Amino acid sequence: MISTENIDRVIGSDVYDADGDKIGSATEVYLDDQSGNPEWVTVSTGLFGTRSTFVPLRDADLTGEGVRVPVTKAAVKDAPKVDADQHLSPDEEQELYRYYGMTGQTGQTGMGEQTGMTDRAGTAGRGTADVDRDGDGLDDRGTRVAGEARLGDGLDDRGQHAPRRTEDGVQGRDTSGPTTDDAMTRSEERLQVGTEATEVGRARLRKHVVTENVTTTVPVTHEEVRIEREPITEANRGDALDGPDLSEEEHEVVLHAEQPVVQKETVPVERVRLGTETVTDETQVSEQVAHEEIEQVEDGGTRGTTR
Repeated sequence: MISTENIDRVIGSDVYDADGDKIGSATEVYLDDQSGNPEWVTVSTGLFGTRSTFVPLRDADLTGEGVRVPVTKAAVKDAPKVDADQHLSPDEEQELYRYYGMTGQTGQTGMGEQTGMTDRAGTAGRGTADVDRDGDGLDDRGTRVAGEARLGDGLDDRGQHAPRRTEDGVQGRDTSGPTTDDAMTRSEERLQVGTEATEVGRARLRKHVVTENVTTTVPVTHEEVRIEREPITEANRGDALDGPDLSEEEHEVVLHAEQPVVQKETVPVERVRLGTETVTDETQVSEQVAHEEIEQVEDGGTRGTTR
């Protein structure tokens, strides 16, 4: 349970949803004007924390990691856009109640009726009963207002510089009046561009079998028949006269020839793997940024504009 005593622990803490997923960082706490209890917290979300979203603090808890709220990160992402100003109007608050499936609470009487306006705590957050109206450092109940300047020294009870207030007690900046300084702050948005690694595709190696014809030349030998003649000599006369004078005979010779014999074997030829290399390209990023311009205004019209 989060109360007014531990608001300072909420502001600046990380905010987690009911499942433990981080939503963003808490920037401001809004109190209910009637009950004075913390009712809403604004959470900076988005890539650079530029979006501020209202998240309910009812049933929220402080943990060692930060603030655990009873809603999901997806619900906070799609929550209605409400400007984080000094107050939440009843209509704005009821819109948030309806979106988060909650009912409005009025003071101490129960549920279901429309609440009063919710004031911002932290840098600007106090109910109307906590406002120092007469500059004596005490509120309407006679209690010293924490964070208020006292003794006209511009410092609060903690010795820190306190925000100035206008004559009607409303805290603000760059508001004309005797209680503000003589300078106006001009702000502008700066574009911060980062990079993150994302998966854009996948590459894989695939091996398959391809059959192709291979032609090669192989030398082969074969035997051919030729007739050899030799004259009758004293050396072969005996062999020539062996047998009848006239006869019919046959002589047979076996011929040989070489034939190609084909055998196949599988042998490794190379190893193939996938590798990556980093290639740097340049990409242009375009985004709209806002800045403040200060005009010099005098009686009779505008004199000029400075940026």
